[in-house]
Amino acid sequence: MINHNSKPIKSDIDHLLQRLQTGELNYAELIQECLSAAMSAPAAHVFTKMYAESARAVAQQVDVLKSAGVSLPKLCGLPITIKDLYDVSGEVTMSGSKVRSSAKPASNDALIVQRIRSAGMAIIGKTNMSEFAFSGVGINPHLGTPQNPSDPVHHRIPGGSSSGAAVSVALGLSVAAIGSDTGGSIRIPAALCGLVGFKSTMSRVPTQGAVELARSLDTVCAMSRSVSDCLSIDAVLSAAPLNVKPRGVKGARFVVAKTLMQDDLEPVVAAAFQRSLHALEQQGAVITELDLKELNEIAQINAPGGLSPIESYAACQDYVEHSSNQMDHRVVQRMLLGKGVSAAEYIKLLDARQAWIARMKNLLSPFDALISPTVPLQAPKTETLLSSDEEFFRVNRLLLRNTFAINFLDGCAFSLPMHTPDELPMGLMLSAPGGEDARLSEVALGVESALRLIQV
Repeated sequence: MINHNSKPIKSDIDHLLQRLQTGELNYAELIQECLSAAMSAPAAHVFTKMYAESARAVAQQVDVLKSAGVSLPKLCGLPITIKDLYDVSGEVTMSGSKVRSSAKPASNDALIVQRIRSAGMAIIGKTNMSEFAFSGVGINPHLGTPQNPSDPVHHRIPGGSSSGAAVSVALGLSVAAIGSDTGGSIRIPAALCGLVGFKSTMSRVPTQGAVELARSLDTVCAMSRSVSDCLSIDAVLSAAPLNVKPRGVKGARFVVAKTLMQDDLEPVVAAAFQRSLHALEQQGAVITELDLKELNEIAQINAPGGLSPIESYAACQDYVEHSSNQMDHRVVQRMLLGKGVSAAEYIKLLDARQAWIARMKNLLSPFDALISPTVPLQAPKTETLLSSDEEFFRVNRLLLRNTFAINFLDGCAFSLPMHTPDELPMGLMLSAPGGEDARLSEVALGVESALRLIQV
């Protein structure tokens, strides 16, 4: 169970703003609380760099403007974290890897960093991650692995690759965390840490200034405490707010896939999923089960090396060929799967994927969302995965299986908490084809409200 004590931020953005507006708290105090908590033991390995001085300066300026009666943007002065994947001017972007230490410092902020600053938010730090964002587990052998706050006794994985991002929000150090999602890197840690993660359609937010992993899949997105919070952050990242009209779940049409997405579920996850489906049906949702055997085609289409290994090997070839002894051997092993793939095989894979996406869009068109567990298991203990490559790769495959299907679809998805207070976190994933972000967001708001009724 998540320990809710000693969190600087214990609520969603709207409730936090109420405290700030009434004078119960000012922005400088809020930022200082976050910075102080970031130096505590539970936050070990969460950050790779802190921006304490600039964050304090932002907060102080916002307090002055607020006192003067200046109308401020909604997110102005609020603390946020960014994954160590995005350029900050004058700094080397490490991407969780020591081999990038000799890279040139960034000449400009990444576009999303520019947009965050323009919104007036206070960036308190860069967060730790799986090396080159290539793992759903979140372990980093070079920089350490943040501890999942859901279990203060046992060190459990936070999920990856946006590991530090998730823990920064779960510990209440920020209102939201900017991560990335290539195969599930927002939704997996959100599910394992009890947060809401929004993987938008890939083209929605530019990747300018982000270290590349797989160009056909890389998505810039965020996680927070609520669907509404995620949408507020998405509006900043995309510079194009979604037109969302909240709706209940009555009459919402959900499809549950019998194929792939319910395979090998831990019993507690299977029970939570059925409990969630029942709660939605009780409130008038229409749930249809289909085979959706097309999901099994992903493995066959992706067989020549795999889209992520092919593109990540191309992006990181020099590091893999000349500095692999300084890299996480598990990351190297996965990247090397793409080494021998020919240009013809790669192009055939891309063409087959596009044909598959078209068929899946047609199959999903009668429904508001595909609904599934985000991941089939709760967070395992970190030591178990550190001590066994076999167990690491088994868990990594399971963590990525459901989420990657939506990346392969070039779709959009939310992960919502579906656990009760006496359980370790588990996520419910709502997914739709690309470009359906607004409609999916409306559905997600309704599902979030329905699930909260069974989470007391």
